[in-house]
Amino acid sequence: MKHEVKKAHEWALILGASSGFGAATALELARCGYNIIGVHLDRQATMPQVQELIKQLKHLGAKTIFYNINAADAIKRNETLDDIQEQFEQEPQSTVKILMHSLAFGSLKPFIADKLEDAITQAQMEMTIDVMANSLVYWVQGLLTRKLMKRGGRIFGMTSSGGHTVIPYYGAVSAAKACLESHIRQLAMELGPLGITANAIMAGVTETPALKKIPGNESMLELARRKNPMGRLTTPQDVARVIALLSQDTAQWVNGNVIGVDGGEDIVGFFELKLHSQQVHK
Repeated sequence: MKHEVKKAHEWALILGASSGFGAATALELARCGYNIIGVHLDRQATMPQVQELIKQLKHLGAKTIFYNINAADAIKRNETLDDIQEQFEQEPQSTVKILMHSLAFGSLKPFIADKLEDAITQAQMEMTIDVMANSLVYWVQGLLTRKLMKRGGRIFGMTSSGGHTVIPYYGAVSAAKACLESHIRQLAMELGPLGITANAIMAGVTETPALKKIPGNESMLELARRKNPMGRLTTPQDVARVIALLSQDTAQWVNGNVIGVDGGEDIVGFFELKLHSQQVHK
């Protein structure tokens, strides 16, 4: 049974739409009546997954426009935004109500290694921060200059506790997350007079394709299960529901924040975890 589209001219633009948080949010927003513009970077082997997502979105009643591009490429970004603008001209009421930045592509190498070739390079560091943080600013600039986002718009950037903690091999990504949070604050201040909000979503440890690329991810998953007061991992659907909630008109006053969507995982330290374990085993 298809869901009734109640927001016929409102679109969600999701960067990193084909899996993980992006795919889950696309589906949740489609259930809420939004149309979906998906930007993703997939090879032939994973394109069936993208096609299945598009099929599900259409079944929910959403119009879809998907672009298989490198979202951090300036030329591709501008071509995509120009194409969206052209398509919107056919339906003048159309607007991008929601921009979600969920790009997870970066270097997982240590800063210091016995051999210089085993350590992160300048190019890898700059690429990671550009893709996972700076690209958000450029997409927002492109939307605003083309007047594709209007008053009431919502901007969400995906961050993690790694932005303020230390994880092996995660240094460049951690820097990117901290940078993303700073960009969100700046956007919230500059876009406030336009009635557009910007918030960072700090998800708990979630079993996504991106997490599986981090060395030692199995230990991270196990520790997160033990730490979390809710007794389970965060899911992409948990994050998607919060983004849908914050996209409502009644959430207009939530702006410039880092919002934890982790069941309380981040507040539990190692000392508290040890005490909790001792109490459980008494």
